[in-house]
Amino acid sequence: MKRLFLSILFATGLLLSQAQVKNAGNFTPASGDKPMRAAAEGVHVVVEGDVVVGKIKPMNGVNNGPAAPAVWEAGMHRDNVAAYSAAKFPFARTHDSGFSEKYGSEHTVDITAIFPDFSKNPNDPKSYDFAITDWYLNRIRESGTDIYFRLGQKIQHHVRKYGVYPPEDFKKWAVICEHIIRHYNEGWADGFEWNIRYWEIWNEPDLDLHNWETSPWCWGGSPEDYYRLYTITAKHLKNHFPNIKIGGPASSGKEDWCENFLKYIQREKAPMDFFSWHIYSVDPLEIAAKAERMYALVERYGYGDAETHLNEWNYIKGWHGEYEHSMQTMINCKGAAFVAAAMQSCQNTTLYAMMYYDARPETEFNGLFDMRDFRPTKTYYSMYAWRRLTDYGTQVRAQSLEKDIFVTAAKSDEGRLRVLVTRYNDDNNVVTAKFVKVDLGKDYSGEVIAHLVDAARTYTEIPLMANNGIVEVKMEPNSLVMIEHP
Repeated sequence: MKRLFLSILFATGLLLSQAQVKNAGNFTPASGDKPMRAAAEGVHVVVEGDVVVGKIKPMNGVNNGPAAPAVWEAGMHRDNVAAYSAAKFPFARTHDSGFSEKYGSEHTVDITAIFPDFSKNPNDPKSYDFAITDWYLNRIRESGTDIYFRLGQKIQHHVRKYGVYPPEDFKKWAVICEHIIRHYNEGWADGFEWNIRYWEIWNEPDLDLHNWETSPWCWGGSPEDYYRLYTITAKHLKNHFPNIKIGGPASSGKEDWCENFLKYIQREKAPMDFFSWHIYSVDPLEIAAKAERMYALVERYGYGDAETHLNEWNYIKGWHGEYEHSMQTMINCKGAAFVAAAMQSCQNTTLYAMMYYDARPETEFNGLFDMRDFRPTKTYYSMYAWRRLTDYGTQVRAQSLEKDIFVTAAKSDEGRLRVLVTRYNDDNNVVTAKFVKVDLGKDYSGEVIAHLVDAARTYTEIPLMANNGIVEVKMEPNSLVMIEHP
């Protein structure tokens, strides 16, 4: 019923007030249909700690793991292991890992890296090269993050392409994937018993619809070629490993292509435990609305029980004239506010998980760590703040009455409250600070702990008081604050 309500909400915008519709990602109806507490005069955010909505979802996942050299030399290395671990990212998707020297470059993760000679016997351990991928994946595990394994190839922008074309034999490719899973989950070929749950088949096979026959980036075959590869591989893997989660297609977001894919696998009765897709945007509500459309599409073709994963996303204003601006924004306070607002908006959709692109150290898309010394950026602290919500676990009802203010609240088993408030607007003409009033409820009065991210502060603690349950905090445009009642 909740999914139906949310689908109608995003499709029509008729069920909420105008302010709520503009900020629909901030509002979730309570299962008990208890009316929202009336807002006091001048209040911008209302929190109801006694109305449980559900669980805080794993929206703070990332692509790729911590950055650290394989050989440590005194004074000659940079790493972000401590900060990466502190964020407690729930998932690290292993896409494009092979671009990073810190992860092992061309010898890491991709099928062509692990099984470099396709003519070899896939049942023979000697045909595989696991060494560097083992090391890299273990660094992810040591950080406390779960591995989300992308079976396939990294994107390729070179004049000559390697590995992005359909394999010569789809069934053999599936057998290779089977043995990779056995290595990491069943100890095959001197492997491990890591119980990696998520295995994704390829990346963005719909990206190259205009150039797959000439110069493909991700998939140098027809759409039907990918549909067949997915079907053969998913059936084979699910037959051998009924308890792991198999999915894809890691779509670049082309909804017509996704519908054709779903029609095909429905007809072929292919299993799909999760449906993954990507979007780059500047509008958190656009992302949330697309999440609802994607789930509706998946449900329409009989996969309503599948999880939906947004496992590539970031701030992109444009791929041409605005591209450099986008890269700069990813690491500043606007990028931080965007990331927080996107997670907050999607928390209240049918989306199960999100994975930010990218934590890979050498890429411009890494808005989390400074490329020079790997120090955490302002955007990192949006992810860190979300981790603080997941530590409490239970989402309680919270509502914003302002179109540019987003809110998510969590409550601990002991009754403590954490509230993430974000002020985000992509309009650079919005420059005035706002005193934002947050009504926590009368049970939450007195001194509170708050950490603020804005142009001048980077998760800086500020003193605040809740007078009669109301906290007032000065928020610049594109800022966020984590409020905690001890």
